[in-house]
Amino acid sequence: MRRSGWMLLTLLVLLVTAACGAKETANPASPKAAEGAKLEGVPEGVQGNIRVAVIRNLPSDDHTKQFLDGARSEGEAFGFKVDTFIAENDDAKFQDLVAQAIQKDYAGLIISHGKKDYSYDMIKPALDKGMKVVTFDTIIDKNGETLPGVTTTFQNDHMLAALSLEALIDAFPDRKPARVIKLWFGGVPPLDRREEIYKKYEEDGKIQTVETIGPTNFQDVQGDIANKVGAVLAKYPPGSVDAIWASWDEMAKGAYKALQEAGRKDIKLISIDISNQDINLMREPGSPWVATAAVDPKVIGIMDMRLLAKKLVGEPTPDTYELEPKLIRKEQLKPDTNMTNLKDVVPGWGQADDFNEAWMETLREHFGKR
Repeated sequence: MRRSGWMLLTLLVLLVTAACGAKETANPASPKAAEGAKLEGVPEGVQGNIRVAVIRNLPSDDHTKQFLDGARSEGEAFGFKVDTFIAENDDAKFQDLVAQAIQKDYAGLIISHGKKDYSYDMIKPALDKGMKVVTFDTIIDKNGETLPGVTTTFQNDHMLAALSLEALIDAFPDRKPARVIKLWFGGVPPLDRREEIYKKYEEDGKIQTVETIGPTNFQDVQGDIANKVGAVLAKYPPGSVDAIWASWDEMAKGAYKALQEAGRKDIKLISIDISNQDINLMREPGSPWVATAAVDPKVIGIMDMRLLAKKLVGEPTPDTYELEPKLIRKEQLKPDTNMTNLKDVVPGWGQADDFNEAWMETLREHFGKR
């Protein structure tokens, strides 16, 4: 009895072990079964542990947050690990952040707002290391040479300036030239391109600049511009200035505050770029902010991430890519309009169809981000 009992126990253990092994083999969700599995139809270059960095050389304003959100959400939809960094318009910090990212194991970089005098030398080590790079509003030029393999993306800044300036002129059909306080500063590629169109309008006699104001405190652009515009308004009695033109909406928000505090109802505000805060201020009763020209900043981030993903799998990408803007007028805005539903009142706003491949849809479905 003792021996037969031992044999029976041994047989029972063997049966249980076999059953457990069969169960593990049959379970497709087990770690061993999933290990090494690849998604059908998805290129090898975007499968696995893909890490990318997005580095931006601007303050942490609404535009920056939306841009980063677009890049992050699209990257995560592909299963990427996306790290984001903001340099707060500090060129030294920006170059250091890029240098640090190059030393890490990122597969690719998205670089935003690098300046011409250092961007070539800053980005080249990434390419030498085999990283893929997409830039936004960054000039890569060293003695007439650029960096092959990098896609440089831009908003169509000439069109942004033209749309906003045409809205300004339309607001004063009987005034030629319209008298303008210009909010602008140089050294930033998109603002420099917008200035090219502004100068042409000046030369054509369509506008006359009475003052040019720019920020010096980039930690508080709105407050800085509000103080400066407020001081300048005292020089110009009602009827002597027609409009304020802001080449960047962070400056427009400061100008709005100055106009409200000074009680100036005689001056209109026209800008470039848009955010939820901008929309709220434009919608205020009696708001002087009548129009802005803009590209959806979230779409910019999305497009840059798609281009980077295509580079990672070796698919062709253009050397340059421009995003076309839209004009948003105050009268188009409804009480519930925000950045999410702006497409309902501005035809074509927020469309993001370019560079969207079938394998990207497969990744979105797989990671539950469709």
